[in-house]
Amino acid sequence: MTNTPHELAEEFPEKAAAISALKQSDAHFAKLADEYHTVNRAVHRAETNVEPISDQAEADLRKTRGALKDEIWGILSKA
Repeated sequence: MTNTPHELAEEFPEKAAAISALKQSDAHFAKLADEYHTVNRAVHRAETNVEPISDQAEADLRKTRGALKDEIWGILSKA
């Protein structure tokens, strides 16, 4: 597994510098980014059957990832 899709820098390429800066200056943003990374990795591992889970659990992870992404975008759009 060399590439996990949906990483924040890929999702918001025009905001890569802001993501990096906010991770260092905003503890809440850093926590959200870390949580997003953890959930995104779990989704990817489920999708590729590295760690198979039920369809419902995978759907729940995707919803969580989407909610985190929305909250992260809310912060990035104001930065």
